[in-house]
Amino acid sequence: MDALFILCIDDQREVLDAISKDLAPFEGLCQIEECESAAEAEELLEELDAQGDLPAVLISDHVMPEKNGVEFLMDVNRDSRFAATKKILLTGLATHQDTIQAINLAAIDKYIEKPWKVEHLLATVRTLLTEFVLAKGLDYSSYRDQLDLPTLLAHLSKNG
Repeated sequence: MDALFILCIDDQREVLDAISKDLAPFEGLCQIEECESAAEAEELLEELDAQGDLPAVLISDHVMPEKNGVEFLMDVNRDSRFAATKKILLTGLATHQDTIQAINLAAIDKYIEKPWKVEHLLATVRTLLTEFVLAKGLDYSSYRDQLDLPTLLAHLSKNG
Protein backbone atom coordinates (compact mmCIF):
# COMPACT_ATOMS: atom_id res chain seq x y z
CA MET A 1 0.00 0.00 0.00
CA ASP A 2 1.18 3.53 -0.71
CA ALA A 3 2.23 5.39 2.44
CA LEU A 4 -0.10 8.04 3.82
CA PHE A 5 1.37 11.34 4.97
CA ILE A 6 0.31 14.26 7.13
CA LEU A 7 2.30 17.40 6.32
CA CYS A 8 2.55 20.14 8.93
CA ILE A 9 3.68 23.52 7.58
CA ASP A 10 4.66 26.34 9.95
CA ASP A 11 7.66 28.65 10.07
CA GLN A 12 7.92 28.33 13.87
CA ARG A 13 9.81 25.23 15.02
CA GLU A 14 8.05 25.09 18.41
CA VAL A 15 4.65 25.01 16.70
CA LEU A 16 5.76 22.18 14.41
CA ASP A 17 7.07 20.25 17.40
CA ALA A 18 3.77 20.73 19.25
CA ILE A 19 1.63 19.69 16.25
CA SER A 20 3.77 16.59 15.64
CA LYS A 21 3.56 15.61 19.30
CA ASP A 22 -0.22 16.06 19.25
CA LEU A 23 -0.54 13.98 16.06
CA ALA A 24 1.47 11.04 17.48
CA PRO A 25 -1.66 8.83 17.75
CA PHE A 26 -1.72 8.70 13.91
CA GLU A 27 1.83 7.39 13.52
CA GLY A 28 0.57 3.83 12.92
CA LEU A 29 -1.55 5.05 10.02
CA CYS A 30 0.50 7.93 8.59
CA GLN A 31 3.95 9.37 8.45
CA ILE A 32 4.05 12.87 9.88
CA GLU A 33 6.35 15.33 8.12
CA GLU A 34 7.29 18.85 9.18
CA CYS A 35 7.99 21.71 6.79
CA GLU A 36 9.17 25.16 7.84
CA SER A 37 7.96 26.92 4.68
CA ALA A 38 5.56 26.60 1.79
CA ALA A 39 8.54 26.05 -0.54
CA GLU A 40 9.74 23.12 1.58
CA ALA A 41 6.22 21.66 1.57
CA GLU A 42 5.99 22.02 -2.21
CA GLU A 43 9.27 20.14 -2.62
CA LEU A 44 8.04 17.39 -0.32
CA LEU A 45 4.74 17.12 -2.21
CA GLU A 46 6.68 16.66 -5.46
CA GLU A 47 8.87 14.00 -3.84
CA LEU A 48 5.89 12.12 -2.37
CA ASP A 49 4.06 12.21 -5.70
CA ALA A 50 7.14 10.92 -7.54
CA GLN A 51 7.38 8.02 -5.06
CA GLY A 52 3.68 7.20 -5.34
CA ASP A 53 3.04 8.17 -1.73
CA LEU A 54 -0.13 9.93 -0.67
CA PRO A 55 -0.27 13.30 1.08
CA ALA A 56 -3.55 12.78 2.92
CA VAL A 57 -3.74 15.90 5.11
CA LEU A 58 -1.99 19.27 5.00
CA ILE A 59 -2.01 21.39 8.14
CA SER A 60 -0.72 24.84 7.28
CA ASP A 61 -0.13 28.02 9.19
CA HIS A 62 -1.16 31.19 7.40
CA VAL A 63 1.46 33.81 8.25
CA MET A 64 4.77 32.63 6.82
CA PRO A 65 7.54 34.44 4.93
CA GLU A 66 7.65 34.39 1.12
CA LYS A 67 4.41 32.46 0.50
CA ASN A 68 1.63 32.46 3.07
CA GLY A 69 -0.49 29.44 3.95
CA VAL A 70 -3.54 30.51 1.97
CA GLU A 71 -1.44 31.03 -1.16
CA PHE A 72 0.22 27.66 -0.63
CA LEU A 73 -3.12 25.88 -0.14
CA MET A 74 -4.54 27.65 -3.20
CA ASP A 75 -1.66 26.28 -5.28
CA VAL A 76 -2.24 22.77 -3.91
CA ASN A 77 -5.95 23.10 -4.65
CA ARG A 78 -5.19 23.89 -8.30
CA ASP A 79 -2.99 20.79 -8.68
CA SER A 80 -5.16 17.86 -9.78
CA ARG A 81 -2.65 15.36 -8.35
CA PHE A 82 -3.72 16.43 -4.88
CA ALA A 83 -7.47 16.74 -5.46
CA ALA A 84 -8.28 14.33 -2.63
CA THR A 85 -5.76 15.82 -0.19
CA LYS A 86 -7.46 17.37 2.81
CA LYS A 87 -6.45 20.89 3.85
CA ILE A 88 -6.51 22.54 7.27
CA LEU A 89 -5.63 26.18 7.89
CA LEU A 90 -4.30 26.35 11.46
CA THR A 91 -3.65 29.94 12.42
CA GLY A 92 -4.29 32.68 14.89
CA LEU A 93 -3.63 35.62 12.60
CA ALA A 94 -5.80 35.24 9.50
CA THR A 95 -8.03 38.17 8.68
CA HIS A 96 -11.65 37.78 7.67
CA GLN A 97 -10.60 38.27 4.01
CA ASP A 98 -7.84 35.63 4.37
CA THR A 99 -10.37 33.17 5.72
CA ILE A 100 -12.78 33.85 2.86
CA GLN A 101 -9.95 33.27 0.35
CA ALA A 102 -8.96 30.06 2.11
CA ILE A 103 -12.50 28.75 1.86
CA ASN A 104 -13.34 29.96 -1.64
CA LEU A 105 -10.01 29.66 -3.46
CA ALA A 106 -8.05 27.07 -1.50
CA ALA A 107 -11.08 24.89 -0.73
CA ILE A 108 -9.85 24.23 2.78
CA ASP A 109 -11.66 21.48 4.63
CA LYS A 110 -11.25 22.99 8.10
CA TYR A 111 -10.12 26.18 9.80
CA ILE A 112 -8.67 25.77 13.28
CA GLU A 113 -7.54 28.70 15.41
CA LYS A 114 -4.33 28.78 17.40
CA PRO A 115 -3.98 27.87 20.15
CA TRP A 116 -5.78 24.68 19.25
CA LYS A 117 -7.38 22.12 21.51
CA VAL A 118 -5.62 18.78 21.07
CA GLU A 119 -8.87 16.79 21.15
CA HIS A 120 -10.40 19.00 18.44
CA LEU A 121 -7.30 18.73 16.24
CA LEU A 122 -7.22 14.94 16.61
CA ALA A 123 -10.93 14.55 15.89
CA THR A 124 -10.65 16.81 12.83
CA VAL A 125 -7.62 14.98 11.44
CA ARG A 126 -9.23 11.58 12.12
CA THR A 127 -12.34 12.56 10.16
CA LEU A 128 -10.34 14.04 7.28
CA LEU A 129 -8.05 10.99 7.11
CA THR A 130 -11.11 8.78 6.93
CA GLU A 131 -12.61 10.89 4.15
CA PHE A 132 -9.30 10.77 2.26
CA VAL A 133 -8.99 6.98 2.56
CA LEU A 134 -12.57 6.54 1.36
CA ALA A 135 -12.21 9.06 -1.49
CA LYS A 136 -9.07 7.29 -2.74
CA GLY A 137 -10.76 3.89 -2.50
CA LEU A 138 -8.03 2.54 -0.22
CA ASP A 139 -8.49 -0.63 1.80
CA TYR A 140 -9.30 0.73 5.24
CA SER A 141 -9.58 -2.65 6.98
CA SER A 142 -5.99 -2.76 8.23
CA TYR A 143 -6.25 0.57 10.06
CA ARG A 144 -9.95 1.03 10.66
CA ASP A 145 -9.32 1.34 14.41
CA GLN A 146 -7.57 4.66 13.73
CA LEU A 147 -10.27 6.03 11.43
CA ASP A 148 -13.44 7.90 12.33
CA LEU A 149 -16.11 5.26 12.86
CA PRO A 150 -19.18 7.48 12.25
CA THR A 151 -17.71 8.70 8.94
CA LEU A 152 -16.82 5.14 7.95
CA LEU A 153 -20.26 3.78 8.89
CA ALA A 154 -22.04 6.60 7.04
CA HIS A 155 -20.01 5.81 3.93
CA LEU A 156 -20.71 2.07 4.20
CA SER A 157 -24.43 2.55 4.71
CA LYS A 158 -24.62 4.96 1.77
CA ASN A 159 -22.50 2.84 -0.57
CA GLY A 160 -23.41 -0.63 0.61
